[in-house]
Amino acid sequence: MKTRTRVLTGTALAVALGAGAFGAVSASASPAATTARAAAVSAKKDGPSDKDFTTTTHLTVDAATRAAQAALRAAAAENQKVTVAVVDRNGNTIVTLRGDGAGPQSYESAQRKAFTAVSWNAPTSVLAGRLAQTPNLKDIPGTLFLGGGTPVQANGAPVAGIGVAGAPSGDLDEKFAKAGVDALGK
Repeated sequence: MKTRTRVLTGTALAVALGAGAFGAVSASASPAATTARAAAVSAKKDGPSDKDFTTTTHLTVDAATRAAQAALRAAAAENQKVTVAVVDRNGNTIVTLRGDGAGPQSYESAQRKAFTAVSWNAPTSVLAGRLAQTPNLKDIPGTLFLGGGTPVQANGAPVAGIGVAGAPSGDLDEKFAKAGVDALGK
């Protein structure tokens, strides 16, 4: 038993001496290395500075719903059965409302029109006119270059898009989308 105790004590002593030697080596590191390590610890402690971030504007779910409902009401006032989609700046759907009797194709079309409008910060009727000069625009995934989409802007920058589909013309769809945008200013 004594031999075993001596081996364990000797091992513990060797580990302690090794740790002490490592600490002495670490403590004698160059001042530049010590300063760099301190700066790294400080940066982690304080986190990124304000200059590393940007502030963006987004529609709330309530505002997006209000806009979609206003577009549906405008369409209903003209006996049109449509679907309305509102997407955020990144093209993610915030809300989609399919009006009573709207065709099955209108759901995806409304989302794609909204995505297209916010992506280019322009009404889709204007963008459809650009296809004559650049026909490959229509090949960009998720887009639809038909009238019926309009951007929502804050300080001239796009923050959302509203797309309407299902009326007999893109002009009517876009008129209803604009009614949704107008509802946001009230």
